[in-house]
Amino acid sequence: MRAWIDGQLLDDPAAPAVSIRDHGLVVGDGVFETLKVIDDQPFALARHLDRLERSAAGLGLPTLDRALVTKGIEAVLGAAPTAYGRLRVTVTGGPAPFGSGRAEVAPTIVVGLEDAVPNPIETKIVSVPWRRNERGATTGLKTTSYAENVIALAEAREHGATEAIFANTVGDLCEGTGSNVFYVLDGVLKTPTLSSGPLAGITRALVLEWFGAVETDEPLADVEEYATEVFLTSSLRDVQAVTQWGMRTLPHGPVTQAAREAWRTNEPSLLGL
Repeated sequence: MRAWIDGQLLDDPAAPAVSIRDHGLVVGDGVFETLKVIDDQPFALARHLDRLERSAAGLGLPTLDRALVTKGIEAVLGAAPTAYGRLRVTVTGGPAPFGSGRAEVAPTIVVGLEDAVPNPIETKIVSVPWRRNERGATTGLKTTSYAENVIALAEAREHGATEAIFANTVGDLCEGTGSNVFYVLDGVLKTPTLSSGPLAGITRALVLEWFGAVETDEPLADVEEYATEVFLTSSLRDVQAVTQWGMRTLPHGPVTQAAREAWRTNEPSLLGL
């Protein structure tokens, strides 16, 4: 692992380096991006930094110093070769008194890079009873407040799955803890609209551009019962087929295979700084 914080590449990336008063630690007041690295090249970096800026603005953090973030990314990439890795950029409200109120200080900027293993091309998922709030203050922002996802993912793992699927407050399919959902219903590839509450995934957007799908909202229960193919998208899953949803077995079907092939064909175009 390599780590860079506020302009400095750490000699020991596991050493304590953030104040116990940092607002990201105290109340989860921060935003982040995770992206993959292939042969030392970050994937879709500009798109991820664009979303980081939107999330920071939505949370009310100071304007992102994009040049400084890029400097941190270059530092961790240059520290050691990376065949395949997970790169994470985190921006928090910086040190503040304990409590919800911020101090007028510069944000904390952390860039970390660790080696990773590509995800398998198939997975299992389960639906969970908790709901996403499509009208919440942080809806659509990629914040560090992930406790809800931790709980849901633990539930999924207890059932032998790698992802938990949420409905929103009206019962429509929304998203996974860290993924967007695509499904085939009545012969049409579909995915939930952004207005239903999911994060605007970078991989989701690229699948829409490179392969296409209809954005629509339907009850999670109907999708779970009647979809003929399902796949997940995320920065490290890419296009990942769902072969079991709860107790129901699903095929690794032709639409999913075609979407993955479109991904493989176009992916090299977005590698690099």
